[in-house]
Amino acid sequence: MNWWEYAFMQRALVGGVMVGVLTAVIGVFVVLRGMSFMGTGIAHASFGGVALGLLVGIDPVLAALAFCLAVAWGIGAVTRRGALKEDTAIGIFFAATMALGALLMGLRQGYNVDLFAYLFGSVLAISTGDLYWILGVGALVLLTVYLLYKEFVFIAFDPEGARVAGLPEPALYYLLLTLIAVTVVVALKVVGIVLVSALLVTPAAAAYRLSETVGEMIAWAVALSVTSVVVGLLLAYGLNTASGATIVLTATAFFGLTLLWGRKD
Repeated sequence: MNWWEYAFMQRALVGGVMVGVLTAVIGVFVVLRGMSFMGTGIAHASFGGVALGLLVGIDPVLAALAFCLAVAWGIGAVTRRGALKEDTAIGIFFAATMALGALLMGLRQGYNVDLFAYLFGSVLAISTGDLYWILGVGALVLLTVYLLYKEFVFIAFDPEGARVAGLPEPALYYLLLTLIAVTVVVALKVVGIVLVSALLVTPAAAAYRLSETVGEMIAWAVALSVTSVVVGLLLAYGLNTASGATIVLTATAFFGLTLLWGRKD
């Protein structure tokens, strides 16, 4: 049989493309706002949630979502009050949630094969139910971005100006953190905790070097992200390599090309 005749490959491609679109769109605002490290911190925070879910027998995805939201809002609250710089707060939350995850998994008996899937992704194991989850949550995130597109662009470039113009900049900032957290959790199945921040940032960073407007950047980011997912998945199938890692390395290769081809600023 050819690869496209396998149901698991069909589901993997559909799910991977949907996640590629979602991470690309949110990734644009992450890159423009200078929140790449924030994306990494939120992604790794999900480790604590997954570990808790596996330990107590609740859905690891829902537990990861709760952890990601708590960490995202916590970092936002600490930094906006001026208690700490953002990178310092992220480093503290990053280390604490990873340590908590390691502690919880140490309490779990047996080989943690489920945890390995969440760490590095299991796109080939995506089920029909997972596709509905990705589609539903992803559509909600993208609809939010569409409705608040101008506002998100404004706070990405000039948060002070947004406040002066009367926009609820703090609320928009926390909403963006929420969208990042939700996107991270949705992408866990495809590339896993370790690599999800790369899919969130790398295509958008490559798109930045090829674009003159935010609209162009979103279009390029989506194209590069989806292409990375499809090419990476096919390479992983043909070479028998880890799918999540192969997808991320493909995206990184595209970024490398933009260093040669993209704008020089």
